[in-house]
Amino acid sequence: MKSSMQNKLSNLSKRIEELNVELSQEDATKDIERFKKISKEHSDILPVVDIYKDYLKFDKDISDAREMLNDPEMKAFAQSEIDNGKERLERIEKELQTLLIPKDLNDERNIFLEIRAGAGGDESALFVGDIFRMYSRFAERMRWQLEIISSNEAEVGGYKEVIAKINGVGAYSKLKFESGGHRVQRVPDTETQGRIHTSACTVAVLPEADEIIDVDINPADIRIDTYRASGAGGQHINKTDSAVRITHLPSGIVAECQDDRSQHRNKAQAMSVLAAKIKDGQIQEQESKIASERKSLIGSGDRSERIRTYNFPQGRITDHRINLTLYKIDFIMDGDLNELIEALNSEHQADLLAQLDED
Repeated sequence: MKSSMQNKLSNLSKRIEELNVELSQEDATKDIERFKKISKEHSDILPVVDIYKDYLKFDKDISDAREMLNDPEMKAFAQSEIDNGKERLERIEKELQTLLIPKDLNDERNIFLEIRAGAGGDESALFVGDIFRMYSRFAERMRWQLEIISSNEAEVGGYKEVIAKINGVGAYSKLKFESGGHRVQRVPDTETQGRIHTSACTVAVLPEADEIIDVDINPADIRIDTYRASGAGGQHINKTDSAVRITHLPSGIVAECQDDRSQHRNKAQAMSVLAAKIKDGQIQEQESKIASERKSLIGSGDRSERIRTYNFPQGRITDHRINLTLYKIDFIMDGDLNELIEALNSEHQADLLAQLDED
């Protein structure tokens, strides 16, 4: 085991002892927020420390077995113990490496999903509709709740832009690598000569922000506009200024919501989207800095990067970041994303493990 890893585990062992003392104090629950914080830290660290104790035990067993090698009667037994111990140590070390990978604090959050049409005109808008349906079907499979926040429907079908909120445990952890440029190659329904057209859309996955804790928004820095909602929704939605647009003046970030009859609820929802966009900008900046140092393609924060191609004539989907091609486009477009998501997460985990080895 590398000394850097050994030091981290040794420090965690000391920290668990400190937390045990703190949690055993009579007045431990006096400050309930601090109690929750240290309890969570304790529950996060304890599994790592317990496995590290197993590592130290097997390491000592190997040392004891080596001392028996000079005894002719015990040599075979000692060598067997050493070999078995080394195998166990190797397995435990890999497990500890995985546990030491820094956790993404946003992984368990709900998300806002934004999909915007790009190059390709009407075909791009239709593709946005297909991609939105793909994520909607995946959300159904995961038993998550999906709610459209704002949409701009195209005349031919599909969307010029659609923003939805997905509520579900681990939603961000599953879909965070979907952000980027998605390209489609297919023969449009309007094409009379059978030519393949290429169009694109951009996907952004934003973790829901805690407006109070995560993002500090000065009320003086925002402008709130109300306007009459357009599109479906019955007579009431079109007769009142229920739609809300909020502009964050320092950054120019805009969030809007028009899908509810209540201006109050639209305002609250738009504020949530605004907070998520500001937080996402901070995350992108951080990820871009890390990616420039590590040359990592996954999670680089670059939304202009083309990440995936959907080729309908060949029935394939290719993720360019990990060079993965799957010939199951019908299943994937119907929301069967698990194989893609697991491959991306595995690659990301391998990248983090490599970084851990470099430290």
